[in-house]
Amino acid sequence: MAVSLASDFKLLDQLWRDAPSRHVLPNGLTLVLKPDSVARVASVQVWVKTGSMHEDKHLGAGLSHYLEHLLFKGTKHRKGREISTEVQAHGGYINAYTSFDRTVYYIDMPAEHTVKAVEILADTVLNSTLPAAEVTREKDVILREIDMGLDDPDQRIWQSLFETVYQRHPMREPIIGHRDVFSAITRRQLLDYYHSRYVPNNLVVVIAGGFDPSSTREAVEQHFGRAPRGRLAPVYLPEEPPVLAPRVHHVEDDVEIVRAAMAWQIPGLSHPDAAALSVLGLVLGHGDSSLLWMSLREKARLVHSIDATSWAPGDQGLFYISVICDPKKRDRALAAIPRQLRQIAQKGFSATQVRKAIRQLVVGEINGRKTVSGQASRLGVAEVVAGDLAFSRGYFARLRRVTPTSLKRVLTTYLLEGHATTVSLSPRQSDEGQSSANVPAGRPAAPVQREVLANGARLLLQPDRRLPNLHFRLLSLGGSAYEKPTQRGATQLMATLLARDTAKRSAAQVAAAIESVGGSLSPVTGNNTFGLSVEVLPGDTALALDLLAEAALKPKFSRTSFDIEREAQIAELQQDADDVVTKGRRELRRRFFGEHPLAVEALGEVEQLRTLKPRDLARLHRELMVASNVVLSVAGDFDPLRLAPELRRFLRRFKQTRLPLKAPMLEAPAEVGDFVVAEPRQQAVVFQGYPGPGVQSADFHTAEVADELFSGMSSRLFERVREEKGLAYYVRSSRIIGLQAGMFYFNAGTAPGQEGDVLREIELEIKRMAAGRVTQAELKRCQTRLYAGRRMSLQSNAAKAMHAALNELYGQPLDDGADFENRIRSVTVRDLARFAKRYLRRRDCTQVVVRP
Repeated sequence: MAVSLASDFKLLDQLWRDAPSRHVLPNGLTLVLKPDSVARVASVQVWVKTGSMHEDKHLGAGLSHYLEHLLFKGTKHRKGREISTEVQAHGGYINAYTSFDRTVYYIDMPAEHTVKAVEILADTVLNSTLPAAEVTREKDVILREIDMGLDDPDQRIWQSLFETVYQRHPMREPIIGHRDVFSAITRRQLLDYYHSRYVPNNLVVVIAGGFDPSSTREAVEQHFGRAPRGRLAPVYLPEEPPVLAPRVHHVEDDVEIVRAAMAWQIPGLSHPDAAALSVLGLVLGHGDSSLLWMSLREKARLVHSIDATSWAPGDQGLFYISVICDPKKRDRALAAIPRQLRQIAQKGFSATQVRKAIRQLVVGEINGRKTVSGQASRLGVAEVVAGDLAFSRGYFARLRRVTPTSLKRVLTTYLLEGHATTVSLSPRQSDEGQSSANVPAGRPAAPVQREVLANGARLLLQPDRRLPNLHFRLLSLGGSAYEKPTQRGATQLMATLLARDTAKRSAAQVAAAIESVGGSLSPVTGNNTFGLSVEVLPGDTALALDLLAEAALKPKFSRTSFDIEREAQIAELQQDADDVVTKGRRELRRRFFGEHPLAVEALGEVEQLRTLKPRDLARLHRELMVASNVVLSVAGDFDPLRLAPELRRFLRRFKQTRLPLKAPMLEAPAEVGDFVVAEPRQQAVVFQGYPGPGVQSADFHTAEVADELFSGMSSRLFERVREEKGLAYYVRSSRIIGLQAGMFYFNAGTAPGQEGDVLREIELEIKRMAAGRVTQAELKRCQTRLYAGRRMSLQSNAAKAMHAALNELYGQPLDDGADFENRIRSVTVRDLARFAKRYLRRRDCTQVVVRP
């Protein structure tokens, strides 16, 4: 039964008694007049039906907001300063604002000067000249405004929310624009946007207050009505698809307290449920007696503040709940919100709660009309946003029909059955705090469970039940260091054949078995390791272990498969020979490493592959696939108590034989000097190779930072070589990494004849690092990218299993997330200078230029 609020609604009937008048001028401009003979002031407002979401090909540039700043800077009839001076001379106040869907300019002025306000606004909106000097000056102002917004935690949390909720709709872009996109906007582009959107048929003029209707309308017709109708091209606004799964985005920064929000998609302002959703927002989170405030603040003491809002502009909206809380309580607070909503839905709402909320809406409607500016604003929303001047009357008619049952229904439909988007902005965790790498909010990273069996085999377990996916990674040391010098590429070929024929199954049967369950069985190879990976659904664990055991312990190395895979590997080498960059890199490795095993890539050499026999691979398998050289790393959806016994039985089958560690050192490059390779190509590529630290070196993490500093589109090297001088298509550094030795090298693609210029720029950048002239901003940016890159790279079970296995084989900490960040963070500009002086010395350089 509807809640009785008859007396409250009678108050509103008085407000609606004197309806506004609406007129459409011949040029398409809409005029809304709401005279009030008692009022001594008037508000003249021009609503331009264009906002940030209408910027079309310049979406994200903030054109609408830019224009809002500039329209007061000068017209065909007034200089910039004259506008505000004239308004103030008549006792008025002028301002403007920009939203997603509109830009509004207004003057509040004594009623007797209403005509003057109309004339000034018409000149401002229709005749702006956008002076070039002001365009430049105001761009700097807005850039500072953008920076201020980036420093404002409240603005940042809401931008984060909109970017996460909206995947397609233009409301995901900030109204003010993105700094880089905005910076690129030209005056010509701004003028084009102005002339296309600021046309009479896209304007609504709203005037409320103690003005004379006749003279005011004449003034509007004179100053606005003479402007010609414009061609108003439609702007495509993609429909936002429904959120099909929960979305979470947590950010840490230099803030003191947590700001967080949860939001759900809801329909727009004209939807029949909009009224009930407004009431729901008030009942849940408006005021100190609201349900969430009482439960989560007063009783649970989880938050400092909490509020709920139904925001429904246009044809779609959001229902959001925002909180402020302490960092240690963030996850509990966010988890408590949906739990509390379910409890509220189960208990239901009372008529008293509904009545209270509707009373608050009635009071808000009345208070919004206290000023003529407020009255004009409400009329502007009704006309521009809702498309109906009588919207308020219809909206409150729907509020009359809201009941406790209505609230339960919309709570269930849109919140409990919908999918929440959760965002937060939290203080950075201290070094002593948990690492957030690859860990969902509120859940510390579980340590890798490590076990060494009696035969020396090692078992690493990382259970994670969030996704029904299970990955096995069997890894061993291998590669060129363990191959005969005349059999380079044997490890790669041997690993490939492990995934084919076994004693029990043919290659076709192995493939059919794993593919029938949608799984994968693949070889794994690198410069220093080899192995197998198996990935399945948790229900196929038995098959995965059976196939893994066969491949690792009973490979067949059949002649047929051997011939097929050897030819495939040779073909891959031949493909590499067609690529000038790969060919140059292989030449660099050969000259730099000489007789060192790293001189040849894992694929090997064609001539040596042709001399291999199946028995050579069988021998290599027997030598390397022994218990002391085996690590089985498992990550994903499994119960360690149930699976571990099966894994132990598998690992106990490996032969208990010790394998000597082979990690040859490299005292100096084999060939130092400048070498040229002639190739009939259109481009030239240059390489400079220097000694580099291995995985186990104390300088490894400094090399990580140095590599990041020299690489990427934001590096100074790229900016100078590519962007400023246009010398190269690409330029970056990279590394070849062994356990104890390695190579740090530079690579660039350039036009023939410019090789020397590119190489000089590389050497200048090395000298800059050696001189300690790397800026703190550069260093911090590199460190941040490395943290983020590490975290993003360890999202899948496959990546986690591989990472743990490599760390185990290389003698590194298994749970190295915090250790990695601490080591990267500890690298200083002085460390980089020392690194450059020690490793990147021109006298130790192997330079290769491949050119026509």
